[in-house]
Amino acid sequence: MPTMLPPSLSRNDVERIVREIVLANHAGIPSQASRESQNLAPKLVVSISARHCHLTDEHVEKLFGPGRTLTPQKDLYQDGFYAAEETVMIIGPKRRMLPTVRVLGPTRPASQVELAFTDGISLGIDLPVRASGKIAGTPGCVLVGPAGAIELTEGVIRAERHVHMSHADADHFGVKNGDRMSLVIDGPCSTVFRDLLVRADATSKLEVHIDTDEGNAADLDHASRVELIRQD
Repeated sequence: MPTMLPPSLSRNDVERIVREIVLANHAGIPSQASRESQNLAPKLVVSISARHCHLTDEHVEKLFGPGRTLTPQKDLYQDGFYAAEETVMIIGPKRRMLPTVRVLGPTRPASQVELAFTDGISLGIDLPVRASGKIAGTPGCVLVGPAGAIELTEGVIRAERHVHMSHADADHFGVKNGDRMSLVIDGPCSTVFRDLLVRADATSKLEVHIDTDEGNAADLDHASRVELIRQD
């Protein structure tokens, strides 16, 4: 039998009371609107970007076989990007090599290898510090996969430390695409990394990328606090 409401209490009254109870029980959880009104900082993620490479569609087929495409293994923090199951061997001068370097997807217009400073020492390559995609005039290497090998005439870099963010995040920090910021890391090895390149667009999440050498130097795994600061 359906529940009957008292004549003095309409269904609209019941719905209003329920809403008031729900809101009262959640008073301690700030909504997105209240976060914005309080000017709270957006969530910051600091990631260590280990050695990896990006490949063109053509190079994927040459290294892994005709018709092959990258196989996503794990999603990265930024939407649409992933670590692939595929790895390659990187060979530098004097036949020095790194045997299993992860490929990241999706594919790109130009192949590129991103290494840390100590990786460059191991390979015998003097790595230039460049923003991702700025590979003109950089050293090359040989990439070896299960189906073949390719020689890159350029594209081996030490990626410039940088911070991805949305336009809304950029407004919060008072910066724009191409500006520079500092990253403060507090902990057992407190460190300040200056001159992070701001890479702002419509969709990126707030994330700093530093390489393995930088992450180890700051003992990032045991950091107690991280903060982004605008550089004047």
